[in-house]
Parts: sequence; C-alpha cells; structure tokens
Amino acid sequence: MDYYTASKKFILKNSRPLDMARWNYLFENGSKEEVISALKAYQNDDGGFANALEPDCWNINSTPLQTWVATQIIKEINLDDKKHPIIKGILDYLSSKDEFDGHRWHGLNTVVTNDNYPHAPWWSYRQKQESTYNPTASLIGFILKYAEKDTDIYKSACELSKEAYDYFKDNFPLESMHESACFVELYDYIKECSILNLLDMKEFKRLLQKQIKQVITYDTKIWNTDYICKPSLFINSKSSDFYLENKEICDFEYQFILKTQNEDGSWGVTWEWNDYPEEWAISKNWWKSDIIIKNIKYIREFKL
Repeated sequence: MDYYTASKKFILKNSRPLDMARWNYLFENGSKEEVISALKAYQNDDGGFANALEPDCWNINSTPLQTWVATQIIKEINLDDKKHPIIKGILDYLSSKDEFDGHRWHGLNTVVTNDNYPHAPWWSYRQKQESTYNPTASLIGFILKYAEKDTDIYKSACELSKEAYDYFKDNFPLESMHESACFVELYDYIKECSILNLLDMKEFKRLLQKQIKQVITYDTKIWNTDYICKPSLFINSKSSDFYLENKEICDFEYQFILKTQNEDGSWGVTWEWNDYPEEWAISKNWWKSDIIIKNIKYIREFKL
C-alpha cells in the first residue's frame, strides 16, 4: 500500500469531521464550505475557539491559542473573505480583549480555566509564568490581514506589531520554537499584505533566517522519538523566503516523512499527557490525523 492510500485509510477510520473535511479539501477536491462548517463547531458565541480544537486542551472556554489554531485552518483553506462570519467572530473575540493584558494574548499556561478540563501538563495554569509572543505575534498578523484599516483593532495591531518586533530584537535569539514560528507567521502575513513602512522587513527577514537555524534540531537521530523542531514548523513551501537557506534540512524532512510512516498510515506522536489517560487516548488519535494531513501536504509541496 502506498503512503497516500495508507494515510487515507487511517483518516477515514479515525479522524474527526473537521480533519476529514480538511483531508477532502486538500487532497480530494472537497468543499471549502465543509471545512468551515466543521470548524464552526469549535467556535463559541464570543467568536473565540475552544472545545479541544487543539487536542491537548479540552477547555470549553475560548482561549487565544485555540483561536490561533482556527486561524491556521483558515489559512490552510485560503479563506480570504474579510466579511465571512467566522472571520468576523475571531476579530470580535480579539477585540474584546479577553485573555489580553494590553500587550499580548495569553498563551498555553496562562489561562486559569484550563485546569478545569482534561489537558496536557504544559496547558496547566501557572500564576508566575513569563508571557511570550506565542500566539500573539501570529494573531497580530491575522488582524493585519483581515481587519479593515479604519478599525480600532487594526490600528492596535499596527502598534502591537512594533512592540512584538522590538521584543524579538531585544530577546534575539529566542529559545522557543513555537514563539519563533509565530514571528515567522507575522512576517509572512505582513509580506502577503504588502504593508509598507510598518517594520523593517529586510532586517526582520535576516533575523528570522538566523532564528530558524537556531531552533531547528539538526540531530536527526532523535527526530522519531523526541519532541523536536523540524523545518516544517516554519517552511511550508519552496516559495518560502526561508527555504533556500534551509534546503538541505527541508529535503531531509521530506525523505524522513516517507521513511517513518507506520503500517496503519499514521506517524508517531512524540509526546504524552501523563494524566487523563482516557482523554489522552482520544486526543492522540486526533493528533495522528493532524500530523498525517501536515505530512501529506509537505510531501506534495517538497516532492524531490
């Protein structure tokens, strides 16, 4: 059985309706509307997202990071309609300043209500946790793309982008791969929207090129067993500004994906929850579907 057929079989047997719709849209000429319909199931009345959209936290209350996951799917299906209700809902949620401290939206373990629901240990609330720009940097980019330029939230995003960029320069190089990825996403959003005179994009690109190399795990022997950083976290196509500088390791990841697929069509999940074993068994399967989709996308984009 070839890699695609094996993956499709796993998706058909195990995936959530959302991931089934994503699979169909990306690989089977499926409908964008089916993805949107499935995604809406995770959106709350305040416009934010929750309900285990990101499978490691089952909090039913909207959180910025779960909402960020929704923005990734919106990007995946190329939903560019600024007036779409799902977009408007996200902008309303971000405008409400819920879980926002005036500079950043709260991240993984800075949301108190996470502890009331099954979750991975890194989602547990910590009162004295230093704020990062995960997911804030990416959410700023989303606002810059979708909000109307005469709105308060757009103007706020312009100022927040400058704050974020100053933080990035002052704390360069960052230690976190996920925070680094959010800055890459901010860069990509600004470039896509051709927003001039907001940030020094040449300097931003130069620093990000160094940042990506700083956090990628080059010890490929541990890729299949440890929670590590692969280039696909930052580089999703050969047209990326960061592909050529990382071509060798990107090409290695392509081969790695093909060589490490399990017999059931999935790839390994390299982390554990420790607590909530019943819920983790469910979430682990959800993660496998997400990893399959991302890996098939990568194979198709980077085919040698």
